[in-house]
Amino acid sequence: MNASTHGQSRKLALVTGASSGIGRAFAHRLGSDGYDLIVVGRRRDRLDELVAALPDVVVRPLVADLGTDVGIQVVANLCAGEELSLLVNNAGVAHYMPFTELPAEKANELLHVKVVAPTMLARAAAPGMASRGAGAIINVAGMLAFSGPASLEKLPLRRAVYTGALAHIVALSQVLHEELKPYGLRVQALCPGVVATEFHQRQGIDLSAIPRMSPEDVVTASLCGLALGEVVCAPGVERAELLEAVSSAGLAAFAAQAPRLAERYRAFGVP
Repeated sequence: MNASTHGQSRKLALVTGASSGIGRAFAHRLGSDGYDLIVVGRRRDRLDELVAALPDVVVRPLVADLGTDVGIQVVANLCAGEELSLLVNNAGVAHYMPFTELPAEKANELLHVKVVAPTMLARAAAPGMASRGAGAIINVAGMLAFSGPASLEKLPLRRAVYTGALAHIVALSQVLHEELKPYGLRVQALCPGVVATEFHQRQGIDLSAIPRMSPEDVVTASLCGLALGEVVCAPGVERAELLEAVSSAGLAAFAAQAPRLAERYRAFGVP
């Protein structure tokens, strides 16, 4: 659709990692819900396909590599300069490798895509949203964010850098929500489980025999979760009180700290 003939009342959403999977599903859903779109990805051909698939929506494609400082800055400038109603930090990278085998350059790229980019794009978008008194930020993490205490026997394929990055997203989103809600903003950490996307396929992992959620269902959960006021949205967790229990346990441990050394350490005779 030609932007010059388009009404000015539509909301604007920026979606990273929009060329496939969850990001593409977000773009389709938001376009049908009345948003204009800025879609970010690494592959121009995929973005052009998305534009062609949404002929009745104003879609602005942006090729950018969020694994680099330059790519992050390009998108951050756009987040700061546009009147965004919604930012979806969805971009991901498939460097799912054991810690001792993960090359430094791939670790750096993974941390840029899943830690630096969501943080800096939210930082760029939030002031404008706050000044307008409305807006939402969805940061896509995953259920592995809660898997830290699991033994290797229970989760042999879990990877430390990837899991740690997802945990960062959850904590960032929780604190950011508290900081920004006085301005009328909402922040969500979206934590799907195993989803039928290209992610595992790129790793050479065959999950075809495992039931997987569709990207469209993940998006439905996320947008419904925003309406419900959920800061942590877990699309496949039936009992929401389990998520509340995780938060409550963490806050209980935080509140239980004291300036005196704990007895279990004093028992060792440490001065």
